[in-house]
Amino acid sequence: MRINQALLKDNLYQAVNGEWLEKAVIPSDKPATGGFMSLAEKVEEVCLNDISELLEDKITTTDPLMLEFIKLYKQALDFDQREKDGYVEAKAFLNSILSQADYQAITDKMVELLNYKLPSLINLSVEPDMKNAQQNSLYMDVPRLILPDTPYYDEENEKGQFLLDIYQKQSEELLISLDYDNEQSQQWVKNCIEFDRKLAKYQKTQEELADYTQNYNPRSIAEVKDYCQEIAIDSFIKQMIKEVPDKIIVTQPSFFENLNEIIQSDSIELLKSWLLVRTINDISGILSEDFRLKGSQFSLALSGTPEPMKAKKFNFYLVRDMFDQVIGTYYGKKYLGFEARNDIESMVKAMIEVYKNRLEKNQWLSDETIQLAIRKLEKFDYLIGFPDSYPEYYKDLKVNAESSLFKNCLYLKMIHQKNQFSEYGQTVDRDKWLMPADRVNAYYNPTLNNICFAAGILQAPFYSLDQSRAANYGGIGAVIAHEISHAFDNNGAKIDENGNLNNWWTDQDFEAFNQKAQAVVEQWEGMPFGQGKVNGKLTVSENIADGGGLTAALNALKNEGETDFKDFFINWARIWCQKARPDYELMLLQVDVHAPAELRGNVQVKNLDEFHETFGISEGDGMWLPPEDRVRIW
Repeated sequence: MRINQALLKDNLYQAVNGEWLEKAVIPSDKPATGGFMSLAEKVEEVCLNDISELLEDKITTTDPLMLEFIKLYKQALDFDQREKDGYVEAKAFLNSILSQADYQAITDKMVELLNYKLPSLINLSVEPDMKNAQQNSLYMDVPRLILPDTPYYDEENEKGQFLLDIYQKQSEELLISLDYDNEQSQQWVKNCIEFDRKLAKYQKTQEELADYTQNYNPRSIAEVKDYCQEIAIDSFIKQMIKEVPDKIIVTQPSFFENLNEIIQSDSIELLKSWLLVRTINDISGILSEDFRLKGSQFSLALSGTPEPMKAKKFNFYLVRDMFDQVIGTYYGKKYLGFEARNDIESMVKAMIEVYKNRLEKNQWLSDETIQLAIRKLEKFDYLIGFPDSYPEYYKDLKVNAESSLFKNCLYLKMIHQKNQFSEYGQTVDRDKWLMPADRVNAYYNPTLNNICFAAGILQAPFYSLDQSRAANYGGIGAVIAHEISHAFDNNGAKIDENGNLNNWWTDQDFEAFNQKAQAVVEQWEGMPFGQGKVNGKLTVSENIADGGGLTAALNALKNEGETDFKDFFINWARIWCQKARPDYELMLLQVDVHAPAELRGNVQVKNLDEFHETFGISEGDGMWLPPEDRVRIW
């Protein structure tokens, strides 16, 4: 990709990516392309190719779980059989929701739905306890909404109403396709949307949810039981985890404190309609191809994507979700390998050491806080490339060739859920992967105090043995340091080295940190992009991590004796290369904790003196930022 040298001082991102952006065509079934998505497309291509060769016996495998994957994928691609299977099983399943006559029966039905990972008024999960991160506790969360954020439900939000209209049309078509009465179908969908609005009224916005430390609100079983007079929440919980817990961690108490207003004696038809409509939309992809296409209208409208995925690709992802660690591990071992994994591990260790040295030289923290921050670094764990083995319970993922795709998918989802709830009260598995290895992503897990870099992201332009060391540090090096920085962002700063919510800062240091974090908010707040503006509060944690990651990676490069930083900054801009549809960009501005890719590529570098020096940037240049306005925390 040719670099526009004349543009470097005015717009780094466009100078590096402009030529590509002019020519790039977004695939008709995608909301965006470039950067992470282009790498995901490469992973998708090689996986689909290998799976096709396995289907055609051009390559073989002895992995029993890969054979189960192949069995289910063959079934998913047998569209004639799926048409023959028809909708009898699905309609019987939906009718079982409609047939419930009282709230006790509805409660029991929601247990079944949640066991299949289907919509429920109450969501439960088992995760590390944020005050005792060595042990798993039960969390109670709010139901998923139709729209991506609560402001979409505001009366003046035209986009929200447009999307609800699409959802209404889609849902009615799905119900009528199962031979439900037209008028009755319309009423069910109307009830569903009315009920969904009631649910949205008491839920937090995405901006509020960005502070995940506020999700920790322990309650006794008696307190939880009192949340609703009609729904026996204690019974619901006991059926899911097979015992009555001493405490439940409630993520959004304000929602549940208003549950009696939402669920009243005459609300049962609204709740049944909501469960029915939400469920038929959720299962639309595992019935016939025609049903899948009908059920894709809402998601296409949400992202502005003109066409749904082709059937073969969609069904690959459908089946992959049931066997995600199988496909991920296969990809990691074959396309990354152990040599590259070891090289990345050495980079991670080096970056942790760089961060430690930077903390030791920190000028705005007290020695007491610095030592505790270093202790947190020293207790870091990391997961790199791919896991060495599958989770133990994967042995239970069996596909019944005599059964339908619909029944097999529900069964496999149940196995995953059964495993999750079996972990209640157990010691936390610190080696657990929270994403498959073929994913183009990385994460920091605050309760485990570990970082993970999947094989999918460990490829050019992020990382390659063929790239310069400077380019690798501007790519994967900055990503590694970004994830480390999350341990010290506005959320991670509240969690200690053991993963527990715990204020380990001195009051003076934490106040100084909050002032610096506020400076990050203010730098980004209201920054125009596309059809909207950046929300500084929503994106603050990721912006802090980007800034810390870029600075630490540059420091690591310096430690190797490098003095020419052009490749470093150019590759930083390159990894954020993206071309997206306007509707998708607008949605991300409203709900994504990450700033837009183009701004990530351009804004963070302006905060570094070395960037200005490397490209000779001065006042009047587009990339110039006055020294007094440059924001650096880590």
